[in-house]
Amino acid sequence: MVDRKDPYRNSRFLLEIHGIVQAGFSEVTIPDISTDIVEYREGNEDTTVRKLPGLTQYGNLTLKWGITDSMDLFNWRKQVIQGKTGEARKNIAVILQDEGGNPVARWEFREAWPSKYDAPDLNAMGNDIAIETIEIVHEGMDRIKVGGQV
Repeated sequence: MVDRKDPYRNSRFLLEIHGIVQAGFSEVTIPDISTDIVEYREGNEDTTVRKLPGLTQYGNLTLKWGITDSMDLFNWRKQVIQGKTGEARKNIAVILQDEGGNPVARWEFREAWPSKYDAPDLNAMGNDIAIETIEIVHEGMDRIKVGGQV
């Protein structure tokens, strides 16, 4: 019998900030990683250009959640505004879970801090959930294999 491996759903995830695990986010956008290409050719070589790796760039992590009375993430952003960047830098992780709530994939971010906060748009005629957004910059990302399942 073949051991079937279905892909994981993207709707169960947690955020861990400096060892503290928090759920309740409606959306997390995990950033891309790209490496600049440096083209190089010496005068005595063929007309084909060599392509060398340059700087690696990491996109920003974006978190969205329904506003509550918790001020934790906004206060984290305030540390940056107040110039407390040393305190604001944290290691964070996004943890994907399977249907049983078990961790199956983990993305870790180094030296992360919130660079942008977006308050919810309010509309007296609507009945949507008020959504806050925070954008987090970081200095590196790793995808970690969890429990031999990924």
